[in-house]
Amino acid sequence: MKITRRQFVQAMAVAGASALLTACGGSSGSTAGSGAASAAAGGSFNLKLGHNLAEDHAVHIQLTSFAEQVKEKTGGSINIQIIPNGTLGSEADMISQIQAGALDMAKVSASTLGNFSEKYNAFSVPYVFNDQAHYYSYMDSDSAKAVFESTDDQGFRGLTWLDSGARSFYTKATAIRTPADLKGLKIRTMDSQMAIDMMNCLGGSATVMGYSDIYTGMQQGVIDGAENNVTALRDHGDVTKYYCFDEHTRIPDMVVIASSVWNKFSDEQKSIVSECAATATEEYKDAWKKFEDEVLDKAVNQNGVELVKDVDIAAFQAAVQPIYDNLKTSNPTTYAVVEEIRAMA
Repeated sequence: MKITRRQFVQAMAVAGASALLTACGGSSGSTAGSGAASAAAGGSFNLKLGHNLAEDHAVHIQLTSFAEQVKEKTGGSINIQIIPNGTLGSEADMISQIQAGALDMAKVSASTLGNFSEKYNAFSVPYVFNDQAHYYSYMDSDSAKAVFESTDDQGFRGLTWLDSGARSFYTKATAIRTPADLKGLKIRTMDSQMAIDMMNCLGGSATVMGYSDIYTGMQQGVIDGAENNVTALRDHGDVTKYYCFDEHTRIPDMVVIASSVWNKFSDEQKSIVSECAATATEEYKDAWKKFEDEVLDKAVNQNGVELVKDVDIAAFQAAVQPIYDNLKTSNPTTYAVVEEIRAMA
C-alpha cells in the first residue's frame, strides 16, 4: 500500500508525541487505583492536555486551575498534566494524536475544528454574533452543545469553550471605519476560505501568511495590516497606528477530550469534570477581559496606537451578506447552525 507524505508526517507526529508523553510520566489513559470513592466508581486516570501557548498566558493559567480543581473534586482519581508551548505540535497535530490515542485532551481554536465538523465553521462567519452578550448566550446553549458533540464519531468531543475575544482590523497607516476604507489594502488573514471570502466582500486584498510573519510584513510594507483580537498588539503594537473595532468575528477556543477517555469516566466523574470545565469558562471571561485591558493600556500609552471605535458596523454587516447567501445553498450544515445562532440574537 502506498503511504502519502501527509500520512507519513502524521504517523511520525503521533510516534513522537507518544515518546514524549511517555517521557513526561507514562502513557495516557486510565490506570489501576483506589482510595477516593469517585476513583473506585470510575477508576483512576493520568491525562495529558496540550496547547500551543506559553506558561504565562491566561489560557495556561486557567487550564492549570481547571486541572487542580478536577484533581481535588475527584479525590485524585483524575490527574491532568498540562503540556504548553506547542510541545506536541500544531493544533491539527494534537487532534491527530487524540484520534490515534496518543493524547487525551487539547486546547484548539474552533476554526481548526471546522476541518472535522462543518458545524464549527459557523463560528467563523463574519457578524454571526451581534455582540459579546449574544456570543456568550449562544455558547452556553443546547445548540452549541450539539456542535461540541458533533465530532464524537471522529474520536473527540468539545468539553467547554474559552473566550478568545473579537477579531478586528489593525493597520499601520489607515483608520478603518467603513468597508470603503479597506479598498486597495493588503490585509493578512488566516489560511481560511471564510476569511478570504470576507476580505473579498469588504473590498480588501486577503494576504495569507503565518502569524510570526506579520510584524516584518507590516514593517516592510508587504501588508498594510492584519485582523485579530486586541492581544495581537502585544506583538505588533509598535508597527500599528490604528486598531479599529469592527469586531467581525468571535471565534472561541475549545477544550476537547478524547471520546474514549470520556466514555471510561463514571457518571460522577463526568459530572465533576463538566462542572469544573464550566467554572473554567466563567472564570476565564474575567481573566480574558483583564488580559485585553492590559494589552490595550500598553498599546495606547507606550506604543501610541489609536483606538477607532466609531465604526459603521451596519455597513460591514451588509457587505458580507453574500457569504450568508452562498452558505445557504453550498453548505446547509454550517448554515443551519448560523440560523440557530441568529435566532438567539
